Amino acid sequence: MIEAAEIINLTEMGERAQAASVELARLTTEQKNAALLAIADALEANRARIIAVNAEDIADARDAGTDPLYIRDRLDLERRMDGMIADVRKVADLPDPVGRIFDAFTHELGMQVYKKRTPLGVLGVIYEARPQVTVDVATLALKSGNAVILRGGKEVLRSNMELVRILGEALASVGLPADAFQYINSTDRRYVGEMLKQHKYIDMIIPRGGNALHNFCRENSTIPVITGGIGICHLYVDATAKMDDALKIIHNAKTQRPAVCNALDTLLVNRAVAADFLPRVVEHLGKDGVIFKADPRALQILDGSDQVEAAGPEDFDTEWYALVLGLKVVDSLDEAIDHIRQHSTRHSDGILTQNMDDANQFLDEVDSAAVYVNASTRFTDGSALGLGAEIAISTQKLHARGPMALEELTTYKWIIIGDGHARP
Repeated sequence: MIEAAEIINLTEMGERAQAASVELARLTTEQKNAALLAIADALEANRARIIAVNAEDIADARDAGTDPLYIRDRLDLERRMDGMIADVRKVADLPDPVGRIFDAFTHELGMQVYKKRTPLGVLGVIYEARPQVTVDVATLALKSGNAVILRGGKEVLRSNMELVRILGEALASVGLPADAFQYINSTDRRYVGEMLKQHKYIDMIIPRGGNALHNFCRENSTIPVITGGIGICHLYVDATAKMDDALKIIHNAKTQRPAVCNALDTLLVNRAVAADFLPRVVEHLGKDGVIFKADPRALQILDGSDQVEAAGPEDFDTEWYALVLGLKVVDSLDEAIDHIRQHSTRHSDGILTQNMDDANQFLDEVDSAAVYVNASTRFTDGSALGLGAEIAISTQKLHARGPMALEELTTYKWIIIGDGHARP
């Protein structure tokens, strides 16, 4: 068992993080990249130790009866080490957003006016499971010049503490402040509440978890909160879709990693193709153990299959995180869009079609952070979209939407350069 942590002073942590953020904001791109490469090397050098510590967390989860699929997708680091290290190196290769000048113009009085990208300052990130998030957040924060205070889930406390130790040593090896990455090494929930009140030091709160965590942060924070990562994701199969391609896309979206936020939850099928297509879906995905929750019209088509159940009242408002897929027959594109408006969490939704008029209507009218045509929802991911990693998937409309990577972790200031100008 993990020993109880000492009492944590979040005000002191905030003060140290704020001081570190000032130092980080002064770093050159070359200094930040050197630190990132040092982190990648340290993770590689400590690979065996990280996997061993993570195995202790996994053993506890198994003893507690945790779903094996959840363990595989959310707790297990061994299968993610190569990708995690590659993402750190990718972030080092990406352009540095800090200092970028944009929207420049010359004022009518001759002043030079432009906007300049700057770090946000100190990020507070609260997350559940997924220890790789510790590294994703730390590296993106470093490249964008931000300090970060992390609070991870109890299931992987050992793993997170080991990762933070390695990150801190890597920073120290290149002369950067270890306080740039700080971790609340306690599972006591009171520290989440205290963290949300540290508005003097923390500039943004980013929760990564379920509805309960997001609602708690929204209702209790005195700091701006960016929420996201809750995905009730849809695909609509239009009458003109290429059915073989559609099966491949649906299979990928549902079964590749079912316990993540960009996995498919509901499949909508046009009535013109439903009788032929739905049995193919059940046969194709059923081989991988998928269970289906069908609306009355879909259930009528699939009557007799032991993997198909009648959808309950809440099933189309459920993010499954499992090998479960909702099925619904719709009469038209408009009905599909209406269903998505009612049930989507505005994360990732797509249409499978060869009719570009339908595709464009879907793109225009579905107001999600990521909207797809003929592609899997699994691409809503920082690494998959070439961003190196992401700190969260925002489903909000303010400041950032979709995968939040380097630019989304910056703000900007107006720069006005005059020559003795006074306002007339």
